Amino acid sequence: MARAILIVLDSAGCGGAPDAADFGDEGSNTLGHIIAACADGRADVGRSGPLDVPHMDRLGMGASIRLASGIDTPGLTATPQGLWGAATEVSIGKDTPSGHWELAGVPVPFDWHYFPKTIPAFPDDLIQFIIAKADLPGILGNCHAAGVPIVNELGAEHVKTGKPICYTSVDSVFQIAAHEQVFGLERLYSLCETVAELVHPMRVGRVIARPFLGDETGGFQRTANRRDYAITPPSDTICNRIVNAGGQTIAIGKIRDIFAGSGISEAIKGTSDDDHVTLTLAAMDRAQSGDFIFTNLVDFDTEYGHPRDVGGYAANLERFDKRLPEILAKLRPDDLLMITADHGNDPTWPGSDHTRERVPIIGISPGRQPHGVGLRRFADVGESIAAHLGLTPGSHGKSFL
Repeated sequence: MARAILIVLDSAGCGGAPDAADFGDEGSNTLGHIIAACADGRADVGRSGPLDVPHMDRLGMGASIRLASGIDTPGLTATPQGLWGAATEVSIGKDTPSGHWELAGVPVPFDWHYFPKTIPAFPDDLIQFIIAKADLPGILGNCHAAGVPIVNELGAEHVKTGKPICYTSVDSVFQIAAHEQVFGLERLYSLCETVAELVHPMRVGRVIARPFLGDETGGFQRTANRRDYAITPPSDTICNRIVNAGGQTIAIGKIRDIFAGSGISEAIKGTSDDDHVTLTLAAMDRAQSGDFIFTNLVDFDTEYGHPRDVGGYAANLERFDKRLPEILAKLRPDDLLMITADHGNDPTWPGSDHTRERVPIIGISPGRQPHGVGLRRFADVGESIAAHLGLTPGSHGKSFL
């Protein structure tokens, strides 16, 4: 009986978004530019040569990138043997919740609140209320920043003063970094819950706990205990619809956080993309007819996209590709596997933020003939899963099966 597996390579966009210029991202292309850098020998740190992802390419990765943006894909020229295409987002954002909600069949029906690129970035009355309610000595940061640099810059002061590091980005987000041992992990989570209660009504999409360890002498390192406090989706996603029909949604990685637990039957989180592939394989062993496995591989975004690490991003693509045969080997004849992304984060692009891009759609269903699905909408991914599992069509998108 039918099951569905959706794996999101977080930030692995493929360019070509018609409205990219509105976001300052015209010409960005995460996968396309990584392929070009590898072909030109500009990504030979920890790896070398052209991008080597033969399994994804056979499913249609190269063809998807060419369809989305028209860019050449040297080394990715296989004739697709799976389902392949590309998807365009309609939600007005290039953030994680917007991308995932829309992939799950629910475009964001409102505008997110973004904090201005000023210093301070957060309204003073909001910060004073947080300080009072959480009994804090104050905060550090209060600006737009990338996570690793601001922790390196302010980590020592945070340890000395006990003031959490608060920052934002071009996404609708309030991020709080604190030392797991000095500040306390549970205290950080409690603080994030407090802030979420205050900023979610403002339509700030997420409050993110960013714990770290280390000291001034040896340096600071973020840990795997990140936790996202997201707004609940405004209507039922494919996750809810599957559960309502009697199936299970098994969330792997940060999926539970992205959907605020709504429609999630079981949530499992590891410490790396490799862990999350292993957890996906284990879920495939026990998932039953009508179940949905929803996996996010976040390292592409956090470890390589935001730090603008082209070679690291390429190496992570190659690591995932090497494990893809393990996933393919566990597919049953009536399973559906799809691999996509939620936005771009072009490591060759200026700055350290997400980029507005189309995303690839590649996949396979052993009982279906290979075919191109063309240019689609994000919500078509969720509706295709719904159709595969025999659910009533939703309000957005259309199945491409």
